[in-house]
Amino acid sequence: MTAPPPPPSPLTLEAARRLQGMLRAEIGPGLTEQELDAIETRFGFTFSADHRVFLAAGLPHGSSRWPDWRNGDPEDLAERLAWPVEGVLFDVKNNVFWHPAWPPRPAETSEALRVARTELESVPQLVPVYAHRYLPGTTGEHGHPVLSVYQTDIILYGNDLPDYIHHEFTGRPSSLLARTTVDFWSYFVEGGPDIDVSLPTPFTPYARSTQEAVDCIRMLALERLIDRRHHPEQLIEAGLTALVLDVETDTLPLLAGLSRSEHEQADALFDQVLDELGLSQNLPADTTDLPWEAARWELVRWWLRLIVNGSLAPGAGGDLITYEGWAALARPQALKPLVDRTDTYNDWAAVPPDDRELRAKAIVEEAERLLAAPWPPPSD
Repeated sequence: MTAPPPPPSPLTLEAARRLQGMLRAEIGPGLTEQELDAIETRFGFTFSADHRVFLAAGLPHGSSRWPDWRNGDPEDLAERLAWPVEGVLFDVKNNVFWHPAWPPRPAETSEALRVARTELESVPQLVPVYAHRYLPGTTGEHGHPVLSVYQTDIILYGNDLPDYIHHEFTGRPSSLLARTTVDFWSYFVEGGPDIDVSLPTPFTPYARSTQEAVDCIRMLALERLIDRRHHPEQLIEAGLTALVLDVETDTLPLLAGLSRSEHEQADALFDQVLDELGLSQNLPADTTDLPWEAARWELVRWWLRLIVNGSLAPGAGGDLITYEGWAALARPQALKPLVDRTDTYNDWAAVPPDDRELRAKAIVEEAERLLAAPWPPPSD
């Protein structure tokens, strides 16, 4: 196995000045340590070590794309700092984005935005370098990659600040080793809005009838059968949805009414609800050479329905089906078109941002085609 490349060396003032000689910009006097500290205090963030050195060597200006940390409009600087988080929130509101590490997405958009904003408060700050190119703002650390940020279209634009300058301003190809360094933002670089398939399924509850509510409970039980994890909130929310839709069992009100401090009871109460609904004894058995074959085919069909009705993002659903369905079921040919469309969607280097919506639509269309066909699909 090839060893990973060593991290970049810290940027020096001399190297920073050489980089600035490549820029199509005027270079003013560098920011002093006192100015840098004052900027961080005023706006509530920190520059990374390389970013501090770069700005201490000289302050690029003469174009609105360079943030003017010395004389710029404070409102403009604040908007630039807020841009990455506001872009994620825009996609939460308008494009069904939901990070898989967050709690289950609330059904109401306003509540989803509130939860997302709360989660984003702990996300590492991104600091503007030029236009919508950003460096993570982490005190004392160097060698971070530069990210191009436009909503959740977030891609690597340089493996570090010098690599980025060469890439952006001289046309030299970047090394682009995809060496990510910060939580949350690295998720996009390492695949975009697909998911860590070991995390709980990031779907939005959709049940509109008693039967759909019971089906959702059954599917969660099948996911547990194949060892997929769940947030306690997902089990509780499934119980609450069922209760509202007039599903009746003795334990359902207890599950639906659990408070945050009582979340450790969710699994046991969910098991009782399964027993009371008669679902436990009707779950498929593991009787073939493929792991939980019958359960996985049921789950694939459910995940396809979630993709089609908008409860599961196409890229996330495609990844989930690829990993838990296609791969685990010995790569059935019937699912290969969906897998291929998911791979195409996830190829961020090859897909222009304007085409991503069309690639997502292609996944949805293939999901619709599969749902209209006999199930499970005929053997290859």
